Amino acid sequence: MNDFQEIADRVGIEALRGEFTDAVMMRDRARLAALFTPDGVLSMPDVPVEFVGREEIRTGGERLQSQWDFFVQNSHPGTVRIDGDTATGRTYMQEIMRLRDGRSGQNHAVYHDVYRRTPEEGWRFAERVYEVRYLDTTPLAGSAPGAGDGARDFAAPVSGERLERTVAALRAGGFDAELLPDAAAARARVRELIPEGASVFTGASETLRLSGVAEDIEASGRYQAIRPRVLEMDRATQSDRIRRMTAAPDVLVASVAAVTETGSLVIASGSGSQLPASAGGAARAIWVVGAQKVVPDLATALRRVEEHALPLENERALAAYGQPSAVNRLLVLNAEPRPGRGTVLLLREAVGF
Repeated sequence: MNDFQEIADRVGIEALRGEFTDAVMMRDRARLAALFTPDGVLSMPDVPVEFVGREEIRTGGERLQSQWDFFVQNSHPGTVRIDGDTATGRTYMQEIMRLRDGRSGQNHAVYHDVYRRTPEEGWRFAERVYEVRYLDTTPLAGSAPGAGDGARDFAAPVSGERLERTVAALRAGGFDAELLPDAAAARARVRELIPEGASVFTGASETLRLSGVAEDIEASGRYQAIRPRVLEMDRATQSDRIRRMTAAPDVLVASVAAVTETGSLVIASGSGSQLPASAGGAARAIWVVGAQKVVPDLATALRRVEEHALPLENERALAAYGQPSAVNRLLVLNAEPRPGRGTVLLLREAVGF
């Protein structure tokens, strides 16, 4: 092998190793899997897991990453030995992480690698074996970036990268999640999702009002709209009937106070009237969510409720009803156990508060 070829091979292998860390950090499972040969192996005996082939690596990575609150991986180049179209090497890792169940820590590890030159894709991993050399499970005192310094941060739409990460996490948790460009696309998609004649309960929501979704449902005549009927009923004498109508409609259409990048929906309520349908009472639930409601984690979601959503809702309630609002009830949906029941329409623009 001439010197120029060896230099080119080393550059290619180093780029491959850097691409791996970038794909992990960006939670891009498809790109991660494509860095391996079709029969490549990713083995982590200390976890313990082993994935063989690109599809197992993609789906296995999705399962692992759905457990993360945050994860930071720093890779440091080690040795590379090239022998024709194969090579071996080591990459040294330092990682910090926190899982959604609250466990956290940091470690130092080594990837023992086998690389293979492919005709179409260049160098790819034939095998990566992950060995932990040091593990510290002392709880981390820090937090994921993005919490911000005040409620002003909660009004701006987040980046496309964060939206895509949120959609992936929601899907990993069993939600049907779609990323749509704007409120007009959400209105069209809601019409497609709800069968004509269905009983539909619309949660009180500025997102639904401002997007036009509430009006489409309540004034179109295509559905059995529950909210207008409830508003005409006597709460003193018909409270039981109101409760049953709102708790178990064919379809709930609502919004949320926050959605986390780890795939949780956070719903705040003063009366709790829409919570039973969200929690499982509705046969189908659709949540329309603006891009400003995406936050890194549950702790930040609760901050968003108290510091941003509540003051704005309080102002609205005083103007509409002459009385303040309150966060009397909170519902957190971490996953959807019934396939096809829950759909999140996440918009690329900010709508509502």
